[in-house]
Amino acid sequence: MPMAYNNLIFTADDDEDDRLLLQQAFQQQSPGCQLVFFADGDELLSALTNTPPHELPRLIILDLNMPRMSGFEVLKRLKAHPRLRVIPVVIMTTSSRPEDISLSYQSGSSSFVTKPASYDRLLELVQITRQYWFETVTVYSEF
Repeated sequence: MPMAYNNLIFTADDDEDDRLLLQQAFQQQSPGCQLVFFADGDELLSALTNTPPHELPRLIILDLNMPRMSGFEVLKRLKAHPRLRVIPVVIMTTSSRPEDISLSYQSGSSSFVTKPASYDRLLELVQITRQYWFETVTVYSEF
């Protein structure tokens, strides 16, 4: 059975400035996408486990460096959860370390992106993200 074809994206990032820039970039490049922000992984996991299956996000954007619980731990828990493991997770972080990239993919992320240094590059990244995850990839659920 196909997942709901919503335009909902859950995003966990502890940096308020990064959340604001991402919100602005999506409003400019992909106004049909609705972002819901969480300041850390605990908030994200709590929201996801309390969300009915038909209202789950189409995509999760996850930072690696957050307080209380790292993005790696959040990813591990997401991929261990039977209902949440089908949601694609894009890691968007300041790291470009090969070991972080490798561990992210080994842990089940769908994509890894280093946060861009310029707003123009962020706009480009948002456009590519929307085109790939909302126009190209079809996600199916077992539920």
